[in-house]
Amino acid sequence: MEEKGEGKGVPADLGERFERLAEIMARLRSPGGCLWDREQTPETLARHLLEEAYESVEAIESGDWDHLGEELGDLLLQVVFQSRIAQEHGRFDLAGVVDGITEKLERRHPHIFGSAEADTAEQVAVNWDRIKREEEGDGPPGKIKMPTGVPAMLAAHKIQGQAARVGFDWSRGDEVFPKLDEEVAELREAMGGPHGLLQKELGDLLFTVVNIARHLGIDPERTLRDSCREFIRRYESMDAGATRMGTDLGSLSMEEKERLWQEAKGAGVDRGAE
Repeated sequence: MEEKGEGKGVPADLGERFERLAEIMARLRSPGGCLWDREQTPETLARHLLEEAYESVEAIESGDWDHLGEELGDLLLQVVFQSRIAQEHGRFDLAGVVDGITEKLERRHPHIFGSAEADTAEQVAVNWDRIKREEEGDGPPGKIKMPTGVPAMLAAHKIQGQAARVGFDWSRGDEVFPKLDEEVAELREAMGGPHGLLQKELGDLLFTVVNIARHLGIDPERTLRDSCREFIRRYESMDAGATRMGTDLGSLSMEEKERLWQEAKGAGVDRGAE
């Protein structure tokens, strides 16, 4: 059975189900509960929070919806777990977490829950950013913050997006390519020089690559993960080819390895890979 009206599509007993999850966690953390769960701290659980988030992303990118449902459950468990520990120490509780995000969603969607107007998704994003800055005291819209707790490639993407919202950006994606050529040339010039300079130039090159991805509407983080998977597929194909030749991959000459690599690459194109 489902609720009607604004909550249409939300199971009528969702609150009861969520409450049951919270009760189970409370029992696991109780004096007579699970020894492992009772020993955990926010610090020991932090890596699990990251792992479950990345595993959820992996399920999304692979299109495995059944697996995604399971991974999101594991991720939700980490939220409930951390909230329970915080409650035990008098810091906050799960109800406060739910109330906090609920109120934030309403505040930052004034075009839905208030009188503001937003005709495009871009305007929604601009309003969200403005409201967030006002709430957090981050200063005027032109100020850029370094994102925390995210991979560097995603941080670069966010920083560039912040700059673009105040007009500091290329008007077209193809205008970024000369900058890419410039950064490659500077990296070449830095070769053999101080390690710090080499590191700086490589960072500038990676930052520019992210900028190209942003203008092309491509998620650089996901694209790089896809390339990692494709490299593994090709490598495993090469390794299998070496086995068929009666040897191991490390014993082959570079010419033989290149031939196997091109064969693996061709097989990927046949499968629809790039």
